[in-house]
Amino acid sequence: MKKDLLKMADLSQAELFEILDLAAKLKYEKKNGIEHHILKGQSLGMIFQKSSTRTRVSFETGIYQLGGQALFLSPRDLQIGRGEPLKDTARVLSRYLDGIMIRTFAQQEVEDLAKYASIPIINGLTDYCHPCQVLADLLTIREFKGGFDGLKMTYIGDGNNMANSLIVGGLLAGMKVSIACPKTHQPDEKVLDFTKNYGNMFMMTENILEAAQKSDVLFTDVWASMGQEDEAAERRRIFTGYQINAEVMDAANKGAMVQHCLPAHRGEEITEEVFEAHADEIFEEAENRLHAQKAVMVKLMAKA
Repeated sequence: MKKDLLKMADLSQAELFEILDLAAKLKYEKKNGIEHHILKGQSLGMIFQKSSTRTRVSFETGIYQLGGQALFLSPRDLQIGRGEPLKDTARVLSRYLDGIMIRTFAQQEVEDLAKYASIPIINGLTDYCHPCQVLADLLTIREFKGGFDGLKMTYIGDGNNMANSLIVGGLLAGMKVSIACPKTHQPDEKVLDFTKNYGNMFMMTENILEAAQKSDVLFTDVWASMGQEDEAAERRRIFTGYQINAEVMDAANKGAMVQHCLPAHRGEEITEEVFEAHADEIFEEAENRLHAQKAVMVKLMAKA
């Protein structure tokens, strides 16, 4: 039976740790000159309804390092851009490819693709969630902190796809999770329902300093995501103050990490000072997209 990665909640804690362990192994061995052509001869289709830097380059490089090849597919390249039903595209591509990564707007589009495809589907981002990014985030936290036990993760900003995936991923990993966001921009209800299984491990507030108190890892994201450009001015008004800055860092534990999925708008969700002080952590996080996604492709696409 095929497996997909459509959202963080698809994973058990054991499966999450298996991916992180494999990602760490692939990363270490690659840096020591060991090649891994585990997916030799396989092809990954990459459907991009949303443009990307990190998602495209990391997946394309990753499948190449694993011995396979990537095919970049934009709506202009596919008949879905001219009205072909997604279920037909899914069934056709399943006969040519070994896996599909899709970066799009609606989560339902990813779910439908997985329903009709007979090959693994990987969610490269939707408006609902960003599982591949959060796998990279968790890999980075474990590298810098040595594990997850006893850690507190805090997210400050819009209750968007990053917030949705970080909440689920952080709780699955065993961390306490707090989020500071306006009441008008809270995470998805399905995610908040998920947190009810974790009791006092989760906290949501409008108070930024309360959320950041004694945190070990601080996250944020842009105030206006791709597709929300027309709302940018209004969002700047709503999210003013939802920023990682010196005051927030003082509320966190000494030695707290900062993570950002990028691109960053310095002076909005994070100050230049804090960003540059934690640039090593942030760009290690960006690199870890490559290693985490290689692990996901191996787990889903490797032939038994």
